[in-house]
Amino acid sequence: MSIDSSKVLITAGASGIGRAIAEAFTLAGASVHIADIDPTAVERMCQDNPGISGTVADITNEEDVNRLLRDALECLGANVTVLVNCAGIGGPAAFVEDLSYSDWSRCLAVSLDGTFLCTRAVAPAMKAAGNGAIINISSTAGLYGYPLRSAYASAKWAVIGFTKSMAMEMGPSGVRVNVICPGSVSGTRMDTVIANESQAKGIPEQEIRERYAKTCSLRTFIDAEDIANMAVFLASSAAGKVSGQVISVDGHIENPGGLDE
Repeated sequence: MSIDSSKVLITAGASGIGRAIAEAFTLAGASVHIADIDPTAVERMCQDNPGISGTVADITNEEDVNRLLRDALECLGANVTVLVNCAGIGGPAAFVEDLSYSDWSRCLAVSLDGTFLCTRAVAPAMKAAGNGAIINISSTAGLYGYPLRSAYASAKWAVIGFTKSMAMEMGPSGVRVNVICPGSVSGTRMDTVIANESQAKGIPEQEIRERYAKTCSLRTFIDAEDIANMAVFLASSAAGKVSGQVISVDGHIENPGGLDE
């Protein structure tokens, strides 16, 4: 899988899934620049991985995205050839009548607006070069829905629609666009989701955690490295004819409604 000449930009790349993706690309020989809204996390990531450069940016802000692209071009020394839109937030956990508009809007802004702004920023150079790969990160919530998490599910469904549309728009120019749908990924973010759902439903956290594991055939949570491996594959020459695809890395969700049992 050849990616050693790739110039990779990864949003939310300083922690969690984004960090795992950035480190996997670096290990595979690519040059990597990350964006993250957390200055401390960016500093720590770059210290831990001297070959990775980073920018503190809010990818829902158009000026920040323009600055991010300038930084990426300077640090990578060439146009971005791979974009991984990983940024997203869990959003509120509540019945729709209890949601604030600001919480709803922020959740959609990070996952959807940020994906749009970053894609728009790199699209002209990728199309002019006649190649490139864009990998968006959605969720199995974007396939099945998610009670009490309507903002998150709506944002992730929209990312899939955006991916399909971009694959059609950019395919004639040789640019491939795919989307990965992770299942329940272990880590601090999932711990927060479980805690929020526990509070919203009045169910112990351990029971919520067990329900998540039981929704998939492998009866396990997914590791961030599993998502990273798929991202590297989709960016590589081995996936040269793969575009417009929605690829789940979820241990096979067999019972998406299991969380409500």
